[in-house]
Amino acid sequence: MAAAASLGGCAQNAESLAPRSATEPWRPGDSRHSTLLPAKYTPSAPGYRDFSVQGDPEVGHLPPPPQTVPGKVYRLPELIDIAARNNPLTKSAWEQARRSALAVGIAEATFLPALSANVVAGAQEITTPVDILGEERDIDSTADGAVASLGVQWLLFDFGQRKAAVDAARQLSVASNIAFNGTHQALIYNVTRTYYQYGAARRGAELAGQALQNSRSILAAAVQREKGGIGTTVDVAQARQQVAQSELRQVVSQGQERDSYQALLDAMGVSPTLKIRVAGSGDRPLARSARAMTDEVIRSSLQRRPDVLASYAAMKASEAGVKVAKADFLPKVFLGASVGTENDSFEIGGLPTIGQQASGTGVLVGATMPIYDGGVRRANVKLAESRVSEAKAAFEKTQEEAVREMVVAANALRSAVESYQASTKLTEAAAITYDAALDAYRNGLGTVTDATAADSGLLDARQARADAHAASLVAAANLAFVLGSMTSY
Repeated sequence: MAAAASLGGCAQNAESLAPRSATEPWRPGDSRHSTLLPAKYTPSAPGYRDFSVQGDPEVGHLPPPPQTVPGKVYRLPELIDIAARNNPLTKSAWEQARRSALAVGIAEATFLPALSANVVAGAQEITTPVDILGEERDIDSTADGAVASLGVQWLLFDFGQRKAAVDAARQLSVASNIAFNGTHQALIYNVTRTYYQYGAARRGAELAGQALQNSRSILAAAVQREKGGIGTTVDVAQARQQVAQSELRQVVSQGQERDSYQALLDAMGVSPTLKIRVAGSGDRPLARSARAMTDEVIRSSLQRRPDVLASYAAMKASEAGVKVAKADFLPKVFLGASVGTENDSFEIGGLPTIGQQASGTGVLVGATMPIYDGGVRRANVKLAESRVSEAKAAFEKTQEEAVREMVVAANALRSAVESYQASTKLTEAAAITYDAALDAYRNGLGTVTDATAADSGLLDARQARADAHAASLVAAANLAFVLGSMTSY
């Protein structure tokens, strides 16, 4: 009773494990007289709130970085290979596929008999007072024994319930396996996408550096004209402003390059502190035109899209679940068998021990038929049928979204390629304009305003061309991904 009272007190004081109020920080050992936490809490000064937590060295261990070769320049396939071997998403998808496979084995095991061994042993002592010739005496009797048995239970026939359960488990296993491959396809796409975006950011930083050199050339020309007496201080000031603007653009572009590098590492699933050299993608050729989205292409792509196939397998699993639920209305035939031995002994006072040993075997065949359960089975059937309807709707929605993604991806690729072609012509024209404006200013035939405007225009055109090139590569990768064709590297 004392122990129970002590435990009851602990239960009542368990609330003291939480913070004192919504505005006061929690501290380890703030037990408030709780027997659960022996440490003593020292309240902080009035008005002072420190919500820091005590560190745990166990959570500070970082996983080892992937093995890389120092100084090597890694291309896209090699980056994808590093991601496939180190990304936690692929490991998680693999474990899910393994669990689904084990579920199939568990469902199939229900077709086999269950064998169990049982041993029960015990002893009992009884003291009985007996009046013998006017004298009361105690007679002690002891009985002990052990029973050992081996039993077999085997469900012989259940009108296909176990088979339907196995079919459902197999469909879910197929869905998990498809999702595993789909995870790798998504990984390939994400690494590819961020690789091209990183290449565009690197190219943007290079263009910003070139623009800075151009701005400095204009400034040098303005200073030279001022020294020659044909320029003004306003021209020099305006040229210096252009240099400062170019320097700012360079700082911004370098920050974007660092951010895109981190995005690439995040897509790979590796440590953000990893230092690795990445090959550029600015010289990768582009397709001349996008692939037309015909009905034949869409149908062929739907047949290999992992999300569509996984949704279809989930729908088939739900249909098997209806068969499992309906089988509960039908009888089940089972077989039972047992083999057992019993060893008993009985002893009274100083009399000789009486022992008995017996063994037996038995085989039973029976059937069970549920009659009434308050509507539980009927409700289970309705739930299973509702899951089928939901799975069918999800499958149709997945199909619809897949088709929409294909059409949108094809349009995006076409727009990106056309933008690249247009920006290429713009870049060529802007380069000619800049060279002409700079030469004219140096020779006193133009203004610094024209030169700086041409410098900015050239940078914008080059940046637009680099962005359009990267956008075309990303759009092409996205189209291949939504068509279910991005399957290797």
